Amino acid sequence: MWQVWLILAGIFLVIEIINFGFLIFWFSIGALVAMVVSLFTENLIIQTTIFLVVSTLLLFLTKPFVDKMLPKEKIVKTNAYSIEGKIGKVIYDIEPVEGKGQIKVNGEVWSAKSSNDTYISKDTEVLIEKIDGVKVIVKPLV
Repeated sequence: MWQVWLILAGIFLVIEIINFGFLIFWFSIGALVAMVVSLFTENLIIQTTIFLVVSTLLLFLTKPFVDKMLPKEKIVKTNAYSIEGKIGKVIYDIEPVEGKGQIKVNGEVWSAKSSNDTYISKDTEVLIEKIDGVKVIVKPLV
């Protein structure tokens, strides 16, 4: 049975190399420990239990350390969502009843509506709170 555990350890290691999440690696170590145990006992239940216990323990005990070591992914707002939180200028009155209104931000013109359904007049500076479909939700800077 030791050959099967060795093959499984190799498979887990190859998956880890492809994945690079430092998660599957511990299953490879667990399979190697189960391989050593298989040299002393033929009982497959004991071998599998050892594999699962060692893999799980290594996974949970090393997770905080691995999280500190691996680089964090930065979420960068791109395209339309990059204007959230920026200041724009109303170029066409924002009227909640008629659903009309436009602002200009970063040289781009956007359809707009106010966040609290209030009228915002032309040339008012507004803060872009979020994007809702093709319209920006704004509130006046006061």
